[in-house]
Amino acid sequence: MGLSHQVLPGIGTKYELETESGDIISIIFMPNGSAQMYTQPARSPNSCAIDLSPMETRRMGNVLTGAIMEAEEEGVEIAFSALADLRIVVHTYILNAQLSGKTIADLNIRSRTGVTILAVSRKGENTVNPGPDFLIKKSDAVVVIGESDQIHAFEKEFME
Repeated sequence: MGLSHQVLPGIGTKYELETESGDIISIIFMPNGSAQMYTQPARSPNSCAIDLSPMETRRMGNVLTGAIMEAEEEGVEIAFSALADLRIVVHTYILNAQLSGKTIADLNIRSRTGVTILAVSRKGENTVNPGPDFLIKKSDAVVVIGESDQIHAFEKEFME
């Protein structure tokens, strides 16, 4: 039982885990961000292989570390192993025209919903931790953080 790794020149890096029951899981990370995953059950001569794109590799990595991906939306729910009762959701949204021309303070987002705006992306320019005087414009992409019920309140209040 254990984890090993090996650099495969010209291919990538191979990580191999043998589970307590003797199953073997091998993952080869390619330089382009994609991965190949192989599994071989302990009592079987057969193995199974799949190819993962860079996006699929990141999503699978998030799932394995406790972050639950929502397939249809850009959101992730994070559960911390040391704080079993804490689940935080990070989600992205494209803001609509009715919010344009107002500041974060004008919208009073945090006190109305509990959600905090972590970042705003506008035409390739990113602002991390925008202040209360940050002016929202149509089609801004925002990254918000909160508990699941706070995210739903944000959606109901500002996205419908």
